[in-house]
Amino acid sequence: MSEDKFDILSALLNEIGGEIAEIVGGDPAGTYLYAEAGEGWIGSSLFKDEGSAVRYYDTTEELDELLLEFRMTEGRGKRWAVMEYEIKGTKVDAQFMYSEDVDVEDFDEDRREIALKKRYGDKPVIYPPWPGQEAD
Repeated sequence: MSEDKFDILSALLNEIGGEIAEIVGGDPAGTYLYAEAGEGWIGSSLFKDEGSAVRYYDTTEELDELLLEFRMTEGRGKRWAVMEYEIKGTKVDAQFMYSEDVDVEDFDEDRREIALKKRYGDKPVIYPPWPGQEAD
């Protein structure tokens, strides 16, 4: 990878982290982003570990655009299909799976739930209420 490409990818990872901080309203430590992508589409989910539970946050169009830009920086045969991005304190850990590892035709909530179970075990996940429902 050329130094210029490394600089571009690093800058995009930093922008992704900044957008995550915006979404969660401050400190992004303890956040986990799960994203799946294919040609012309992306699906992403954001979670934050709150100790006894994990909270889900709706992602933004800006975050998805950054993720697509990050993905498109690679050549056609080298683009990730699944990205797991975790912020631990001040460090970022990004893991990728490619089309030879996983068949991604569209966003699969079951795959996301398997990844959450692997990461958080039986810790409850708090999702926002559906529109028209009151929060507990």
